[in-house]
Amino acid sequence: MPAQNTTPYPTRKQSTQLGAARRKAVPRAAHATWDVPKHRADPVALLATQGLSRIQALLPVRYDRMKVSPFTFLRGAAVVMASDLASTPTSGIRVQSCGDCHLANFGSYASPEGVPVFDINDFDETLDAPFEWDIKRLGTSLVLAGLEGGFSNKAAHQMAESMTLAYCRQITQLSALSPLQIWASKIDLTAALANFKNTKVRSQTEKLLAQRLESAKTHFGLVAEDQTTPRFKEKPPLIMRIPEQESAVRTAFARYVATQPPERAILLQHYRLQDVIFKVVGIGSVGTFCAIGLFTTADGEPLLLQIKEAQPSVLAPAAGPSPFANQGERVVTGQRIMQAVSDTFLGWTHTSAANTADTPDLTGSGRQFYVRRLKDSRLAAVGSDVAQDGLPDYATLCGITLARAHARSGNTSLIAGYVGKGPAFAKAIAEFSVAYAAQTHTDWQAFTAALQHGALRNAEHTTP
Repeated sequence: MPAQNTTPYPTRKQSTQLGAARRKAVPRAAHATWDVPKHRADPVALLATQGLSRIQALLPVRYDRMKVSPFTFLRGAAVVMASDLASTPTSGIRVQSCGDCHLANFGSYASPEGVPVFDINDFDETLDAPFEWDIKRLGTSLVLAGLEGGFSNKAAHQMAESMTLAYCRQITQLSALSPLQIWASKIDLTAALANFKNTKVRSQTEKLLAQRLESAKTHFGLVAEDQTTPRFKEKPPLIMRIPEQESAVRTAFARYVATQPPERAILLQHYRLQDVIFKVVGIGSVGTFCAIGLFTTADGEPLLLQIKEAQPSVLAPAAGPSPFANQGERVVTGQRIMQAVSDTFLGWTHTSAANTADTPDLTGSGRQFYVRRLKDSRLAAVGSDVAQDGLPDYATLCGITLARAHARSGNTSLIAGYVGKGPAFAKAIAEFSVAYAAQTHTDWQAFTAALQHGALRNAEHTTP
């Protein structure tokens, strides 16, 4: 006989009451404060330590992207904020967390039916963690982006509050639904745009969305059409060949294909790997191994798969280690939990041998990876492009989207009971977001000074 499930099984009403009761131990107002810990870890030292496991020759690219502004610094410094969040009060209510929840990690992608879905699109740091950590990071990113975009301090503060209010309202609405209904819910970007108050932004985005959905059909311009054998086009320094690593990448792709479940193996048996190429991605991910595989059928029809290195989540020191031995499996599982429409080809793989952090060679590093279908970065960036002119509307959309993602793993009634129906929680998050944005600005200045003085000097001439 199977063991009886003894997990607490409260009703929605009981969960709501339990959530409200948690306010006594951790008042919602407690989330407003950001006090610099007495023994706070040095942000520059944290980044330097993280860089040890990256491809040294690519670290200058990462740092150049981070030094542009406080917002770009925040994007690359998830490890810093994760360390800081560990010192803040927590509700004790946990969900599958994005772990790197800022406005640029939301975007659009096409569902298998071709419908543009809006969702979180980066899960490198995903882990089970307190639900408010994602909201605080998202709120901070909105404040920084708003200030850099010319918004007043008041307007930037208001965006963080509006985002959190949208999150709370959505969580409350979802708490009335069954788990099956929550799991099936998704956000159609075309429908969401109809709710944008800025009609000019709405019109521009609808046009942009149509153009980029069409561009995905041309394989993003990466595949050479004039070759007898399908090949990738090099676009250095961001898309380039690293011949000494090609064998290891092909082996990792082969291991992925060989370990797929039968239903996906049947589909993949129609394709053969023709070419691989390396790709520099993101800001926080720069320096991790990332490659694209060009698979084709016998008739030349392409399938582009991306293999990306997965390292332990920056949340792990505070939230607890992943239960998965392979960090790629952690990323894939988190994405499947949080995303409404997940990639059919999600999977994980690894290279052989023990990990040696000081060895940038794939062959000897024993690195872990997740695999996905190559996403259209231009389509994913539709959200960020909207944010340039329609940030208030975008902030609300991100809040709604984050609530839907959290609801798939969390107890929505428990969260709804804790945040309540009033503005108290939203005001607290907004206050924190403003305070931590100021901290990020200070950290960015220290980071840029460290770069100027060579404190983050790395092996710039090392071949990856």
